[in-house]
Amino acid sequence: MHVKAKKMALGGLLLALTVICMALGSVIESGTLFLLAAASFFVGIIFREFGGKTGAAFYAAGVLLGAILAPNKFYVVTYAAMAAYILAVEIVWELLGGWNADVKKKKRIFLAVKYAVFNVIYLPAVLFFQELLFGKILPLWMMAGILLAGQAALFFYDCAYEYVQRELWGKVRGRFL
Repeated sequence: MHVKAKKMALGGLLLALTVICMALGSVIESGTLFLLAAASFFVGIIFREFGGKTGAAFYAAGVLLGAILAPNKFYVVTYAAMAAYILAVEIVWELLGGWNADVKKKKRIFLAVKYAVFNVIYLPAVLFFQELLFGKILPLWMMAGILLAGQAALFFYDCAYEYVQRELWGKVRGRFL
């Protein structure tokens, strides 16, 4: 019973931090993407600690609470996309873990799936919601630059997520669980 209470308390604490990060994104405009990325990283932490069902429930709770409490709903949509990416990547990683294949082959497949998942989320958003995101329809050369910049941003987002999981959460984890 004590272990479940600890897990629930940690989940509640991380959910509160998720909503706080979404709300602070509206206050600290220059750090919005950083705060939304930090909020989405909590989905991965919950997934790795408690499993897929709990991770998916945490994701849904974060989106619902954000929609209710966050002042800027556009940031909730951005959080939902970023956290959906994290959730999908964690599911793929878990599925590949049970595979009997060469490690290099697993890494290549994992990288390809990560970029595919990202592009399934990113490309429709940028291509179909240009006026919402940019205020106008962009010229082709500018759109190509934005699409390429998104691919580069994914690399940094992934590096930051792996760093948080490996270094930061790895050091703090023992104090909470």
